[in-house]
Amino acid sequence: MVILGIDAHKRTHTVVAVDEVGRELGTKTTIATTTEAHLELLRWAERFGPERRWAVEDCRHLSRRLEADLLAAGEAIVRVPPKMMAGARDSARTYGKSDPIDALAVARAALREPRLPLARLDGPSRDLRLLVDHREDLVRDRVAHIGRLRWHLHDLDPSWDPAPRSLVRFKHLDALAARLEGLEGMVARIALDLVVRIRELTVQANALEREIIERTRSLSPNLLAVAGIGGLTAAKIVGETADVRRFRSKDAFARHNGTAPLPVWSGNSRRHRLSRTGNRQLNAAIHRIAVTQIRIHDGAKAYLERRREMGNTKTEALRALKRRLSDVVYRAMLADDAGTQAGGFGRAA
Repeated sequence: MVILGIDAHKRTHTVVAVDEVGRELGTKTTIATTTEAHLELLRWAERFGPERRWAVEDCRHLSRRLEADLLAAGEAIVRVPPKMMAGARDSARTYGKSDPIDALAVARAALREPRLPLARLDGPSRDLRLLVDHREDLVRDRVAHIGRLRWHLHDLDPSWDPAPRSLVRFKHLDALAARLEGLEGMVARIALDLVVRIRELTVQANALEREIIERTRSLSPNLLAVAGIGGLTAAKIVGETADVRRFRSKDAFARHNGTAPLPVWSGNSRRHRLSRTGNRQLNAAIHRIAVTQIRIHDGAKAYLERRREMGNTKTEALRALKRRLSDVVYRAMLADDAGTQAGGFGRAA
């Protein structure tokens, strides 16, 4: 088996081929990142025989087109997390940093870790993630505009202090605009422009939210059936997971989302600690589910109480609940992928 490590960039890709013991066999750099250049790269790789596998650093904004072209040609690709390259680069006998050195580190990391996730063609989950990210950008812009608007309102009248979260409602924005129209001066003019922009951003964000929820209902009915998961949270989970089939088990998924505790024992002292690794967006989504279930779901309340009786603190019990909910989410997404019904702990009544 020959491993072809890829160091992907915006305008060029560098590939280094290694054999089963990590010995370098050849190097190739593309002059472009087009489909034609990728096909030329594929023809170059044919000299190593049919028993080959491509390994690419997991930065899909740079490698997505290359992955799609290679997958369309029937090639096998694994994605290497960037943190694995650091160890491979440090253990090499060469010093410095260059594209061939990085590509070699990718190849040797893939050789050392044979169970890395296989790359797949992007499906509906990517479209969902793009929509969720775009809506979050709009909401972030709206928050910034609201902050600036509040300072201008304070400048006009220190007693003018709209209630928290009121400036995302149309009736409050309309009333504010009507009052500003009767004022003169540059501050009032800029404040009125901000009100108009906040209204536009709110309309766009609300329209995106409706579209996201509609897409999520068709893609992930089992995930939405879990208690505590709304449309936006489900969309965030689906988009950040990017095809649940790439995880070989529920434990691998828990490690990816940061709910799996880390072992920190030595000798006779055995214990685990909180993991601060993994996808923090996924971890935050699962945290929201756990907090919601503690409030509304009898099964979660009973589980939390059992953990407290075992001697766990409230925080430790919450972490245990998040780990269990990770499995629930994993099973629900597998069921959605297979088009079947999932059951078990954590589902809504």
